[in-house]
Formats: sequence, structure tokens, C-alpha cells
Amino acid sequence: MSLPLYYFLTVTAINVLMSWALYLPYRVAHLHFLTVANMAISGYLGGWLVQNLGFSFWAALPIGLAAGGLLGWLLSLFIGDAPTFTVVIVGFTFIYITRTVIENTAAVGGTLGMFGLPLVAATPALHRWALLALLYALVLLVGFWIYRFDHSRLGRAASAVFVDKDLATSFGVDIKKLGRLLQVFSSTVAGGCGVIYGFLYRSFHLDFFTFHLVGLFMTIIFVGGYATMWGTVVAAPLLYGLTLLFPPEIASWRIVIYGVILVAVLVLKPEGFITRRLVLNLERLLSSRRKKNFTHKESV
Repeated sequence: MSLPLYYFLTVTAINVLMSWALYLPYRVAHLHFLTVANMAISGYLGGWLVQNLGFSFWAALPIGLAAGGLLGWLLSLFIGDAPTFTVVIVGFTFIYITRTVIENTAAVGGTLGMFGLPLVAATPALHRWALLALLYALVLLVGFWIYRFDHSRLGRAASAVFVDKDLATSFGVDIKKLGRLLQVFSSTVAGGCGVIYGFLYRSFHLDFFTFHLVGLFMTIIFVGGYATMWGTVVAAPLLYGLTLLFPPEIASWRIVIYGVILVAVLVLKPEGFITRRLVLNLERLLSSRRKKNFTHKESV
């Protein structure tokens, strides 16, 4: 496998997972940007454990997942049912705090970063295949969980909260408990992504975890469609691949390009391109075709 294809596939998987990590809390109208801070905290923690304490990547990864989930749980105690604006401010504040702490912590490289992380497998080729397999296994696992959630009572409760919190409360929905559940799960996913993200490049640097990630994930969610998980699956490879097709002089403006695309979609098609109605219509179409095929086989 060529290196460009490897990085395209792995970074796309990271973008899908992280966009889902934003999508889930947004199901109850929470833009939970703490996930970007979780990426940095868990990533640097995993790298430090490997470099300084001799942990293997496979031991550091679950610790990163747990660290992300723990931080998400602690904050969810205070913002589990907070208004959207409050959750946004808390997320942005933690990104600033995280960057400042890392910049002033020599143990993790400070402003210079952390380099020379070991391979996760015996050879560079096995290293790439191991991370690729791990990432897409996580995509399938997290995607399955989100699919089940969206089609469950909790998913319907989240939709009610998104539309009208007072109405959802009158139906007996515990908004804080639901918000905490989604925030903790998204933070756990972000923690794991942070560890894997650094080991893709075998280094950690603050430039990996800047506000450009917020812009990218927001664009993926709202261009793809914020009301369904499938919008992320479609938009993540298209938007990331789009800038790879441009010459370097234009690709360096990718954040501006994403911003223009995001604003245009919010103005012209606020629900994004993959809407819930479109998904439901496709599900009905596929279901009717399966029934027709089954009936035809029985008649034959």
C-alpha cells in the first residue's frame, strides 16, 4: 500500500470517528468541542506512557480511552443539561487550557513536541496495517453502537430533546442523564483517537490539535447532514480528499475552503445533503426490494 493511500484511509477514519464524537452530543443540541481537548490530553498521555514508562501502544490505548471518558464524565456532571452556548464555551476553554498546559510541560516536549514514538508492530509495513485494521474496526464498532442508539428509545428521546427540551421533559426524559451519557461516550472515542492519531505520524505536536480540527469536524457534520450518522460517512472522505486534489498553493487554504463550504451549506441547505428523510426513504426502498425478492423466490 502506498503511503498517500495509507494516510488518506487512516486520517479519513479518524475524521469519521471524531465527527461522530461531535454528532452524538449534538443529538441533544450540545456542540461538545471538549472532544478536541480530549484528543490532545489522551494522545500526549499515551505517548508519555510509551516513551517514559515503557508501556506498549496496546497498553496505552485503553488508558487513553479511559482518560478521555473520565474527563468527559467529570465535566458532564456540570454541563450534562447545560444550554448549547455553555457547552461550546466550556469546550473552547478546555482547548485553550490544554494547549497552555502542554506548551509549558517539558515532560511531553513543550512547544517542541514529542517525537520518535516506536512502531506498534515489528516492521513499518505491519505498523501501517495494524493501525489501519484497528481504526476501521473502531469505525465499525462505534458505527454499530450509534446505529443502535439512533434506532432505540434513547435515540427518539434525544430527537425530542433537540426539538423541544420542555416537551421532552414532560414525556419523562431525563435530559441531564442522557446528555451525560452522550458526552462521556464521545469523550471516550476522542481519547482513543488522540492516541492513535499521534502514532500514525509517530509524533505529537500541538499543531495536530488546533482549532482547524473544530472547523473540519463541523464542516463534515453540517455538510453531510447533522440529523443522521450517514452524513459523516459520506462527507468525511469527500471533504478530506477534496483538498488533496488541489495544488499545494490552493490546498494550504483548506481551512478557508472548509469555512466557505460550511457557510454556504448552512445558508442554502441547513440540514446538509444526507437528511433523515432521505435515509428513511432509502431504508423503505431497500426493505420493499428485499420483500419483493423474498416473495419472488417463494413463488419460484
